Amino acid sequence: MTLTRRFRFAASHRLNTHALSPEENAALYGKCNNPFGHGHDYVLDVTLAGAPDASGQIVNREALDVLVRDAVLQHLDHRNLNCDVAELRGQVATTENLATAIEAMLLRGWNLPAHLARVRISETERNTFELEVNAK
Repeated sequence: MTLTRRFRFAASHRLNTHALSPEENAALYGKCNNPFGHGHDYVLDVTLAGAPDASGQIVNREALDVLVRDAVLQHLDHRNLNCDVAELRGQVATTENLATAIEAMLLRGWNLPAHLARVRISETERNTFELEVNAK
């Protein structure tokens, strides 16, 4: 059985790689290469999988909320992903890389009986990225 909880945060980023020239970055990333960056209101879905316990739940929702708040949201909300997030340093701050960073943030402090199954993040109505997490 799975449980998905939805969270929201706002953050800015700029898509740019030092491996390319300014012209190549502009061609590859388009308006997302704006030198001043741009922001998104992200929607984060965290999915857990497990069997219900004696309470009839696979996880205590408050415990999950605290974990996501402490491990992820306080580090991402109203931050510049390029500058303020250690897990993204040295990488292009794409939402694909952000999903992987969120997985690492969550697993570092994981203490829940259900396992992390999926990280899904929407940056716009048209762009949603989903990371399946291998059962540990």
